[in-house]
Amino acid sequence: MLESYKKHVEERAAEGVVPKPLDPQQVADLVELLKSPPAGQEEFLLDLITQRVPPGVDQAAYVKAAFLNDIVSGKTSSPLIDKLHAIKLLGTMQGGYNIEPLVRALDDETLAPASVAALSKTLLVFDAFHDVKEKMDAGNPYAKQIVESWANAEWFTSRPGIPEKKTVCVFKVTGETNTDDLSPAQDAWSRTDIPLHAQAMLKNPRPGITNALEQIEELKQKGYTLAYVGDVVGTGSSRKSATNS
Repeated sequence: MLESYKKHVEERAAEGVVPKPLDPQQVADLVELLKSPPAGQEEFLLDLITQRVPPGVDQAAYVKAAFLNDIVSGKTSSPLIDKLHAIKLLGTMQGGYNIEPLVRALDDETLAPASVAALSKTLLVFDAFHDVKEKMDAGNPYAKQIVESWANAEWFTSRPGIPEKKTVCVFKVTGETNTDDLSPAQDAWSRTDIPLHAQAMLKNPRPGITNALEQIEELKQKGYTLAYVGDVVGTGSSRKSATNS
């Protein structure tokens, strides 16, 4: 699994795009390697489980969360990830399969502070809110910290403020920008692979735009945030999706 993924990373780099995230089977293979890591691969394995698994409710995220939950509950172990590290990794998964083990950890004095830090910044808890509130009502001080943090919107107020002034570099696009400009129909096959599909943006030349990707990279060298400015930029869900891509 490691060699095939490293080859994939090299192939994607040659295309100028980031690697795909791990799929469920790759995460399952990674879990087994983390239980008994090959010598010299420890740092790479940790990077994969930390950075290369989609968050949320992706099936690969389920495999990751289940493994970390098993570490926290003592059902399995890894020489690279202890219980506290597992809680911290669960805290980066943005909601979904990671919530239940984080809530349970509120009953563990050693793990609870890390769980508080994670859950306080997580909004997608759904019905688990009631589980946290029940613990608070039962006198759990860590659950109380989380509910108070949510009530005070610390997930938002703790973020850096919006600067009063921001200097940007304008990427000027003439004419109307529509769906097919940002997400060409002939490249629909790659839409599920966002980094790759993004390479097709503005692939069809227009006045002032001869090679959009090269021009964008050249403008980035100025060191400012790039602002897309078009004469007319269409609205609607499909156009927004294309812009997000």
